[in-house]
Order: sequence, then structure tokens, then C-alpha cells
Amino acid sequence: MIVGIEGNIVKKEPTFLHIKLSNGFTYRVHVSLFTSAKVDGEFVSLFTTQIIREDHHALYGFYDMDEKNIFDTVIKLNGIGPSTALAVCSTLTPNEFSMALVNQSIESFKRVPGIGPKSAKRILVELSDFSLESLHSGSENSAVNEASQALESLGFKKDRINKILTACKSDNTTALIKEALKKLG
Repeated sequence: MIVGIEGNIVKKEPTFLHIKLSNGFTYRVHVSLFTSAKVDGEFVSLFTTQIIREDHHALYGFYDMDEKNIFDTVIKLNGIGPSTALAVCSTLTPNEFSMALVNQSIESFKRVPGIGPKSAKRILVELSDFSLESLHSGSENSAVNEASQALESLGFKKDRINKILTACKSDNTTALIKEALKKLG
């Protein structure tokens, strides 16, 4: 998986960049409007999320990690695709996104193209425990977050996962997952 990209900008549009790497390959990278505005000059370094589907391979680039974390979180929601997640990142800065969640602001999410009142309410409900600070905390908390995401992808409910993980003693992601699976089983 490609998690970052550095290279020279060959072409720049508001929502994508063509980035030529030193090995000669040129990648098309979809970017938010905020990232596009921050990119200046000929050289760029971005954090990326790679999405591979049966008929489509795409790279999404972000100037800062907060924006990437928001994209990665929003895209996991049911019914939200990469273009809508990128629209969220283009409409709301990371701080505005966090404040909209804290204040339960449906209006903030309704400003995003492609999100109506029902989707906005669903986002607020599903992301009620999201915070940028939890994504920046130490490695132990990072291991807990990674284990939580892994267990969630296996189909376990978030509230049950959180209860189990608080009782686990392990300090790395793999051990936490194994210990939690034993308790969940």
C-alpha cells in the first residue's frame, strides 16, 4: 500500500495533481481543495490513502495527517465513497470537522456537496466518539486504536470492543488483538 508520495508536479488541477517520481512514473493523486491550495512550487510531499477496487485504483493525497485521518475515518462509513469523503475534506478543515462533531452540527455537514440531512445525522451518530487528539496520542493508545479498528473490521461492535480492550493487558497491536479475540470468543 502506498502511504506517501514525493515528486515533481507535472500538472495541477483543483482536485488532482499529476506527480512525477524520480523513477519516471507519474501518478494521478486526488486532493482536497485545502491541500491543493497549500501545494505551491514544483516539488510536493503528501500523505496518501490508496483505494483499490475491482475496476478502479486511486490515490488520495493530503498535505497534513489530520486531513488524511478524517478522510480515512469518513470513508469507512456506510454509504460514503471516496468522492464524498474528499468533499468533506474540501469543505471542512480538520478543526471545523471536530467542532461540527462536538457541537452536533447537522448544518456543517449539510454544506458538503452530496450530504443531505439524513447522511449528516448518520455521520454525527456514527462518529460521536471521534477526536483528532486520540489519533495523535502515544504508541500504546495507537496500538489500542489499531486493535479496535481491526476488531471492528471483523464485525464486532465498537462498544463491546472498547470494554474488552480496557481489560486487556497487552501493549502491542498484535498481542492486543489476540487477547481481545480470546475474550470476545
